[in-house]
Amino acid sequence: MNKAMRKLFIKNGTIKTMAGREFVGGVLIEGTKITALGETLDIDVPADALVIDAVGCLVLPGFIDAHCHVGIGEEIYRWEGEDFNEMTDPVTPDMRAIDGINPEDEGFRDARLGGVTAVFTGPGSANVIGGTGVVMKTAGKIVDKMIVRDPAGLKVAFGENPKSVYGEQKKMPMTRMGTAALLRQALVDAQVYRDKLEEGKTDPDKIPERDLGLETLVRVINHEIPLRAHAHRADDIMTAIRIAQEFEVDLVIEHCTEGHKIAEELAELGYPAVVGPLLTNRAKIELKDKSFKTPGILAKAGVKVAIMTDHSVTPIEQLPLCAALACKAGMDMEDALKAITINPAEILGVSERIGSLEVGKDADIVIWSEHPFVITARPLYVIIDGKIVNPEPRAGE
Repeated sequence: MNKAMRKLFIKNGTIKTMAGREFVGGVLIEGTKITALGETLDIDVPADALVIDAVGCLVLPGFIDAHCHVGIGEEIYRWEGEDFNEMTDPVTPDMRAIDGINPEDEGFRDARLGGVTAVFTGPGSANVIGGTGVVMKTAGKIVDKMIVRDPAGLKVAFGENPKSVYGEQKKMPMTRMGTAALLRQALVDAQVYRDKLEEGKTDPDKIPERDLGLETLVRVINHEIPLRAHAHRADDIMTAIRIAQEFEVDLVIEHCTEGHKIAEELAELGYPAVVGPLLTNRAKIELKDKSFKTPGILAKAGVKVAIMTDHSVTPIEQLPLCAALACKAGMDMEDALKAITINPAEILGVSERIGSLEVGKDADIVIWSEHPFVITARPLYVIIDGKIVNPEPRAGE
C-alpha cells in the first residue's frame, strides 16, 4: 500500500450505514475509500491514521441532493452566472452541464455546511429538452475531478415553463400538446439516427452526418441514461410517463408536486420521484397544491422517493431541514433519511459508490453533533473522498 495514502479512523460514534446497520463503533478510511467498519475492537487501525473520536455523535453517509442547479446557476450573480437555460431553441439535447459548472460557486460551500457531499446538477426547465446533467461531489477545484457520473440524465420539461418561454417568442411550444409533440419527434429522430448508425456498420455509405443532440437521445433510447422529467401537475406527470412508455425509455419524475394525488398509480408504474422544492412559496400556479406531506404519502405508497432543494430555489444547506419538515408532516424518519442518502444514490445510478457506509464505497461521511433533523444539529466533520473538507468560517460565522 502507498505509504503516502491518507488514513483516517472514526471511533466511538453511532454509525448509521443506511444499508441496514446501526451500531456504536468505528469507520476506517484509507485513501478515498472505506476499508473497514464495525465494532472498534474488530478493526486493525494503522498506527499513522488520524483518529477522530466521535463519542456521542451520529455518523452518517454524506447527503445527496438529487436535483439542484449548484455551480451552473450561481446565486450571487445576475445574468453572469445564469448558465442553466439555453433559451434560444426548445430542443437542446446537446447542451452539457459540465461545460457550465463553476466549482467556485458559493453553493458548493453551502452544500458542505449542510452535510451535502454530492449533488445532481444540470439544466433548468425552460426548454422541452434542456441537456444533460451530472452527479458530482461538492468539494474540489476542477469539475472533471469532482464528477461521479456524466451524463447522469437528460433534462426534459413539461407544464408551464417551456410554454411561457417560447409562447412569448411566438414559437412552439405554446401549449402542453406542443411540448409533448416536440419531445416525441426528437425521440423518433433519435430512433431513425440509431437505425442509420446500425446500417452504417455494414454499409459505410449509410453512416449519417454526426449530430451531437441525437447522440445524446440515442443514449436515452438505449437505456444508458434516463429522462429526468420536470413535471409538477398530475396530468403533466402522466404525460411524461405516457411518452416514456411509448418509447420504452427510463424516467425519473422531478418535482412531482401533485404526486400525492396519484401516489398509488406511480407506485404501480414503478417510476421514482425526486420531490421538491418544498421549502419555498407558491411562486407559480403549478405549486398550488405543494405540501410537505407529498414525499411521505409517496413513500408509504411504495414509490422510491428522494427529496431535493432545487438550489438556489431552496438553499442547498437546508436539505436536511426539508427532510425533517417532511417528517413533521407525517413521513417516516427512516424514509426521510433514505430520501437524502441511499434513495437518491440509487435513482442517480451511483449507489455502488455513494449513499451508504459500506466497505469499498467512497469515504463521503458526515459526523453530526446530534440527529440532523434536530434544528440545533451541526456537522462537526464533513469528509469527502476521505478528506476533511469543513468550510472555513466567514467573518461573523
